[in-house]
Amino acid sequence: MQTTTTIALFKGKEIRKTLQSGEWWFSVIDVVAALTDSQDPNDYWYRMKVRVQDEDGFELSTMCRQLKLEASDGKMRGTDCANTEGVFRMIQSIPSPKAEPFKRWLAKVGYERVQEIENPELATKRTRMLYKLKGYSDDWIEKRMRGIAIREELTDEWKNRGAANHRDYEILTAEISKATFGITPSEYKKLKGLKRENLRDHMDDFELIFNMLGERATTEIHRNEDSKGIPKLKADARFGGDIAGGARKNLEKRLRRSVVSKKNFLTKTDAQKSL
Repeated sequence: MQTTTTIALFKGKEIRKTLQSGEWWFSVIDVVAALTDSQDPNDYWYRMKVRVQDEDGFELSTMCRQLKLEASDGKMRGTDCANTEGVFRMIQSIPSPKAEPFKRWLAKVGYERVQEIENPELATKRTRMLYKLKGYSDDWIEKRMRGIAIREELTDEWKNRGAANHRDYEILTAEISKATFGITPSEYKKLKGLKRENLRDHMDDFELIFNMLGERATTEIHRNEDSKGIPKLKADARFGGDIAGGARKNLEKRLRRSVVSKKNFLTKTDAQKSL
């Protein structure tokens, strides 16, 4: 099942979540880590399931679904996930002073999703506010938001033209990136020293601009040539990236420096201070 991983923050702890049929599903391990500060949340989750079954005869795993979420190494991995109701049931079995604040946070997250379905503009406003709180400038946020819109437009085209799963999306994205920057997204993250963080959130102005150019050009090529099937989409992605890559190389010649950088637009220290 194809999923998109989103990060939510509870008291500075990252909790991965994904949307399925209009409902949020949360990483169980991340919830455990946020509530218990356990050094090994996987072991805590295992022992908790055993304890609850012994004491109450209830299997916590029945509340979970295995969904693929982005792991710390950037790969999509099967992860135990629970919806809001399931997480509330879990909290009852975790003795933690953070339980009540977490319940309020969870209810707020669910309510915000209902609001966003009714008024999609709210989702955009909240995303802008989150970036602002992390310390990003208004100019950077404008570019990032435009990039998100361009990316969504491109993935819609891929879905309608034969991309069937997350692996297809990874392959096509890698083609654009290689042609635009000379490296794949995973290589780019390694260059910047990133793990779970979103690569685009650590790009500077030029990196974002050329990334947008490659993806927007690819979308237009798909439409202009009515492309269908992964081989053709892949060729288009490479060509769209070449357009952006050519522009990047011309700029680099004039600037006498590389646009591709190991620097992060916003350092982790800056981000932590702003939260």
